[in-house]
Amino acid sequence: MIRTAAVGDIHMAPETRGTLRPAFETLPDCADILLLAGDLTRHGTPEEARVVADEIRGLAVPVVAVLGNHDHHDGRPEEVTALLEDAGAQVLEGRGTVVTCGGARVGVAGTKGFGGGFVGRSAGEFGEPVMKEFVRHSRHCAEGLRASLEFLAGQDCDVRIALTHYSPVPETLAGEPLEIYPFLGSYLLAEAIDTAGADLAVHGHAHAGTENGMTNGGVRVRNVAQPVIGRAFHVYHLHERERVPAGPPAPTDDGP
Repeated sequence: MIRTAAVGDIHMAPETRGTLRPAFETLPDCADILLLAGDLTRHGTPEEARVVADEIRGLAVPVVAVLGNHDHHDGRPEEVTALLEDAGAQVLEGRGTVVTCGGARVGVAGTKGFGGGFVGRSAGEFGEPVMKEFVRHSRHCAEGLRASLEFLAGQDCDVRIALTHYSPVPETLAGEPLEIYPFLGSYLLAEAIDTAGADLAVHGHAHAGTENGMTNGGVRVRNVAQPVIGRAFHVYHLHERERVPAGPPAPTDDGP
């Protein structure tokens, strides 16, 4: 059993310094890895990123993260990434990594993702250049996620996890106004996940959304935005692939 802790949308700032560290220090007792699903800062400033870095520095479990839209707001995502990586996190964008947790190989493919909407109500790559650019960015993120998951398929992983900030499915957005669904996720992410395969998909971004969803291909999706899970992190238990006769492993929810 692989215990995966996850949280997104922690929106750290100097005045919240130290608020998550006590809970994160309990991770070795209940989890093998920590996933951070973006919006780790409020405005994407290096000062805020240093607060996040201090929360995760020296943790006894591996930390894998993606950035969110808030982490891009100040226009310095590279600096935010560097500060988090200096604290020991792996920050993914269009690439995958394999982390060894208690003898198990956990593959994580990550991208921020982007909006565009879902089947039947989605933006198209047509018209004004700015609209084409919008949709192309969504497609680029999804293609990076697909390629990363396909890479991990050849790395003898026990489980593969898709980590994004934007949602791949509309089900985990339930509770948000329908009018903003196109700005909360894209079906292109779900297509990438179903094409390449994964055992679990984790995202944030939808503060008023719902935790549980599923892709059309049967991959379980979890919205781990902190306002949704209501705690420092949530833990999902995944069976290693060789212990499952067929189909994707079913995560069972647990948490501190």
